[in-house]
Amino acid sequence: MAGENKKRAHVLVFGIVQGVGFRASAQRKARELGLTGFVRNLEDGSVEIMAEGDERKLSEFLEWAKKGPPGAHVEKIEVKFLNPEGKFKTFEIKY
Repeated sequence: MAGENKKRAHVLVFGIVQGVGFRASAQRKARELGLTGFVRNLEDGSVEIMAEGDERKLSEFLEWAKKGPPGAHVEKIEVKFLNPEGKFKTFEIKY
């Protein structure tokens, strides 16, 4: 698509973010925004997100991730921007 500016973000979300529907909500939000990638829980209690898509949509998703779904208590997020690879077809929950 013309004018589309693709970005890829690797995100770590810290706080009370497991057992509160964070992954399912992240998947819904990402799909709604047309992003691809994955979300998964990490052993240290944080959540990892790899999201790729239009830069504006990605920014909107990152704003959402700073709050998360109701019941989550996000203390901080760490974001690293990477070059988009285009290898994801959809946005999945990894287990």
